This record gives sequence, C-alpha cells and structure tokens, in this order.
Amino acid sequence: MATIRPFKAIRPARGKAADIAALPYDVYNRAEAKEAAIGKPLSFLRIDRPEMHFPDDHDMYADDVYEKAHDLLWGMVKNGDFVQDEKPSYYIYELTMDGRAQTGIVACASVRDYENGVILRHENTRAEKEADRIRHVDTCNAQTGPIFLAYRQNDTIHSVTERVKKGTPDCDFTSEDGIRHRVFTISDDADIATIAEAFSAIERVYIADGHHRAASAVKVGQMRRKAAGDENNIADNASCDGKYAYEYFLSVLFPDEELRIFDYNRVVKDLNGLTEDELKAGMEKVAYLVREADKPMQPEHKGQFSVYLSDRWYLYEINDDKKNDDPVSGLDVSLLQDLILSPLLGIGDPKTDSRIDFVGGIRGLEELERRCHTDCAVAFAMYPTDISELFSVADAGLLMPPKSTWFEPKLRSGLFIHSLG
Repeated sequence: MATIRPFKAIRPARGKAADIAALPYDVYNRAEAKEAAIGKPLSFLRIDRPEMHFPDDHDMYADDVYEKAHDLLWGMVKNGDFVQDEKPSYYIYELTMDGRAQTGIVACASVRDYENGVILRHENTRAEKEADRIRHVDTCNAQTGPIFLAYRQNDTIHSVTERVKKGTPDCDFTSEDGIRHRVFTISDDADIATIAEAFSAIERVYIADGHHRAASAVKVGQMRRKAAGDENNIADNASCDGKYAYEYFLSVLFPDEELRIFDYNRVVKDLNGLTEDELKAGMEKVAYLVREADKPMQPEHKGQFSVYLSDRWYLYEINDDKKNDDPVSGLDVSLLQDLILSPLLGIGDPKTDSRIDFVGGIRGLEELERRCHTDCAVAFAMYPTDISELFSVADAGLLMPPKSTWFEPKLRSGLFIHSLG
C-alpha cells in the first residue's frame, strides 16, 4: 500500500509564486532555457538550468554548474524569496487549462514504494539523463522538480480537497501560457490523518510523467542510505524532514479521472524510397480509408490515425484483424509502428532513428503540416493513449513504446521544494 507523507515544503514567499514558477527543465534545450529566463530574475529556471549563468561553451555538467544551482537556491531561501513551512502538511495544487481543472495532492512519496513496486513506471529511463538530475538533487540537497503521479479516484481524498478548495488559496496566478495555478495548504491534523489513511489503502500509484526525475530522486536516496549505513531503516516510520528525508521524493498525485493525455504524433523525414501511391497502397493492406480532406482531421477514436501527405489529409481505421488486446502491442502507437512505420518506412527503432521525430499534441495538427512543409515528408496524427491503458501496461510490469503519452498541463517547478536535510 502507498506511503504518501506530508512534509515541510519550501515555497515562494507570498506574492512571488508567479515570478518564480517555471516549466520543467526538460521542456527546454540550453539556448531556449537561457532565452526564457531573460528579464525574469526570480525564475526557477535559473536554478533548474544553471548552465545559463556560464558561457555557452562551458561544460553544462561541470561541478561549478551544479554548485551554482545550490548557491542560487539557498541564497533565495536566505533572502526570503522562499520560505519553509513550520509544520508538515499536504498541499493542493490545482491547474486549470481551457476551463478544465485537475487537482493534485502535493506530498512526499516513498523511495521504498518505488523499489517494491507500489509505485509503478511505464517507461524506460536513460542513464545519461538520470545522471544530470542525480547531481542536481544531490548538490542542491533538495528535490526541486515534482514527480507527476496518478492514482485511481478516491472519494475520501476528493472530499477533503474539494472542501479545502472552498477556502482562500495561498497563491492564485495565471502563467504566460494561460494555465491558472492555485495552491492551498492542508494543515488540519484530522485532514492530514484522513489523507494519509486513504493513500495507505491504495494498492498502486503510477508515474504519469517525470520518470527520469523519479529515478534520479530514488538513486540519490539509495546513495545516501548506503553512505549512512541505513540500508535496514524502516522508511515507513521515517520522517520526510530531517535525517531520513532522502527516503522520500517530491510528488504531485492526481486522480485518474481528472487527467488529460494529449496525442503524441509522428513525423518522418522521407518515404523510404516509396512513392506516395506505394505508401498509401501499403497502408491500405492493414487499414482502410475512412475519408480524405484538405483540412486537418483528428482521429475520432482508438484504432484510427490520420496521415498528412502532399497537402492532403487521410483518415484511416486499422483493420479489426490487426488489432489486439495486449497491453502494449495493442496500443495505437504500437500498431502504427509495427504495421506501418517499421515495414513500410523502415523505422526500426524509433528511440534512435534520426528519420523520425515526435510532436506533442499540444502543438496541434497545424504543426504537423508545418513540419511537412519544412523538413518532413509525411505525418501521422494519433488518437491519445488513455490513462486506463497506461495503468494496464504498468500493472502488467511492461513498458510503453517511446513517446506514447503527452500530459498537459505541465507542473511548474519552484512552487514546492523538498529539502533533504
């Protein structure tokens, strides 16, 4: 069962949340991060991507880069830009996008739960990406980027959060991308006990987004556990603050019914030597054409995909005899890969093949058209993966293909920090 604990969050001082909050570090490349922080002296991006404070040719993984992040973070704490709460609490983080709200509980999840399979993943991680965040967390002595977790809807947790949200928020602002952010504190002892007990009855929690941040936080915890000779400590009885803080990692937990997964689309740079007619003929062996149009067409349900080719859109439905109920091979992204991208377009490994690129659905189908007018030959628009499919893959102990899910809105970094001591 899940161990989800309250903690003493370090948070922006009143009135500063909007100036500090920033999109996650991995949304940007080095140049984009530097540009995004221009004119924003309090932006947390300056801590998340500290290489921006050095010349462009400076090694972004040098020791002094991570030390800069540490000094900036704790300097802002010392200056009063950040303030640590005195009492361990849960927090409510509500994000509203296009009039649709999702409400998460900000808390600390257990490293032991990750190790023991109570917290499940659905993606592989890359060692080189983990290494950067391991050093960032370890050097800063704090977890600064929350892990996006999901759980099956729980009426008890919902009741508490809805009641607390009727009060006055600690902060309420709308970011540049139009997302509204509200934060509330759950500090009442009875409410804290109720939420802790409710989570303790939940059998499994799922990583929705932030696999590398989660793996990095866990590995820092394991390193510190080993260094302290605490391999046998009972994490369930350890505090999130103080000596055993490393046994927990910063998380925001959302109920499944409130989450929105966008499509994650594909663009391919060439037709692998095929003519357009040959490609369409090959696709029509495994899928049938529903209709074609001059305007973008979004797939309408699972089993459909649309194709943009030479300024024309084609909507296809995968043949029933090609579909299956396997948690992984039955995913639309898997069917597209196995039936079309690999055999027709020669995309063997989408993780490493430079001829394929991935476009988050938040960018719209117009971005697929733009790519085909610049550097690609064909685009595929997918129907979004469902959260129940993600749960099924994780429950089976399996992994999704790369770029299967795109979650929006993105959690902001800098609103909550978990100190490791």
